[in-house]
Amino acid sequence: MSHPPISIIIPTHNRPHLLPRAVQSALNQTYQNLEVIVVDDASQERAYLPDDPRLRVIFLEKNVGGAGARNVGTKAALGRWVTYLDDDDYLLPNMVEISLSILEKTTANPPVAVISGLQKVDETGKAIATRIPPALSPKGSHFFLETPEPGRSFHTKQTLVVERDLVLKIGGWDETFRSRVHSEFFLRLNPQCTLIGLPSVTYHLLSHSTERVSGNQQLRQESFYRLIKKHQDVFRKHPKMFAEFVYKHAVTSSEMGQNKAAFTHYLWALKLHPAHTFFMSAWSAFSQLSRR
Repeated sequence: MSHPPISIIIPTHNRPHLLPRAVQSALNQTYQNLEVIVVDDASQERAYLPDDPRLRVIFLEKNVGGAGARNVGTKAALGRWVTYLDDDDYLLPNMVEISLSILEKTTANPPVAVISGLQKVDETGKAIATRIPPALSPKGSHFFLETPEPGRSFHTKQTLVVERDLVLKIGGWDETFRSRVHSEFFLRLNPQCTLIGLPSVTYHLLSHSTERVSGNQQLRQESFYRLIKKHQDVFRKHPKMFAEFVYKHAVTSSEMGQNKAAFTHYLWALKLHPAHTFFMSAWSAFSQLSRR
């Protein structure tokens, strides 16, 4: 295969019923000069995938986790640019075309990467939530620890299109993380790279009942503390958004029935930034009353 401009990397593990749709969405891009790399992370059952010369499948004998599978795919990629698609999600047809078009036209100093809008959808394809990224996260920033403009969300990290060499330069994906993998990666990426945020939705994140890493309570707590410990100096320089990060973790912990952890983290957020934590709590209570 000649070197295409972009490689779409799909790590997968034990999802033969979901993987084919992800792969097909990558192959069905309006921009056709690409390669798709599936990294099968020691799945017990292999999926039936289309016969397409642009598709490569790498089978791993030992499970290395999502970060490790992404690293394998990145090293194998032929494209200048790489993007990563979770095996239970799918791309909209113009994702690659829109992203590469912006990267070709930008006048921002390199290195530059692009992120775009994301919709969370149910199993029928109905939109549950829409997230649009910040318009610009300049090089030297720390992405989700910065204050976003109103109506923008940092939870679109899955849409990243970035130079392969830059991913390798910053050390790839941290394989000690099984959860919070994207958050950790972006705290190393944004200081080295400007991120352009597009208002177009290009990615569908599927809400489903199948087991997800993000639903593992123990992994969530371990990775939460691991992330803060690894980047503690950066977190301390952003007390307001540090508090918001801890507060949102407390809310999710409560929703998952981890009430002790939720209370501990709420007190921590309150200590980090009392005014902002109180505002978030009040706004949450008001929103819940408004929906009744």
